[in-house]
Amino acid sequence: MQTRPYTLLENTSLALAILMFGIMAGFFWTYTFNVNLATAQLDGASYARVQSLFNVNVRHAMFFSFFFGSAIVAVLALILNYHHYRSPSFWLLASAAVLYMLGIILFTKFINLPLNYYTESWNPEHLPQDWEATRQSWNAANAGRVFISALVFVLSLAALLLRSLSPYPRAKTNQ
Repeated sequence: MQTRPYTLLENTSLALAILMFGIMAGFFWTYTFNVNLATAQLDGASYARVQSLFNVNVRHAMFFSFFFGSAIVAVLALILNYHHYRSPSFWLLASAAVLYMLGIILFTKFINLPLNYYTESWNPEHLPQDWEATRQSWNAANAGRVFISALVFVLSLAALLLRSLSPYPRAKTNQ
């Protein structure tokens, strides 16, 4: 059974979801393999100050637009592509969207944010005894987000690749 060809809007929505997933994967990747490696070399007082500054300064409209917007755009892409719900491409994008919502948004809410609030409460001159363990826990949690966000990005790219190889008829062009 053949279905109708993909429209420009359907393809654009998938491309935008992939772009946003890629930006978030790059954000987590850069943080883990650059910032975390640098802050791992800091003494406790310096780490407390720097980590607190990072936590406070990441809370801005651009970050929130991509952090939450990635899920919103993916859901919109799924809605716009609903006519192709039987295609593997649709289900790869659906898997990426669900994985992003669970593995990035909810994981951040329940794991990273409590650690952020805890580190922000520290007095750099009188650190809690578990400050190093907390730093290691936060870095490990962020590494988890790197893995999940990379997987989300790969799944969404696979959706595009399968779509490009699709046996569905192409839109007719006048020549």
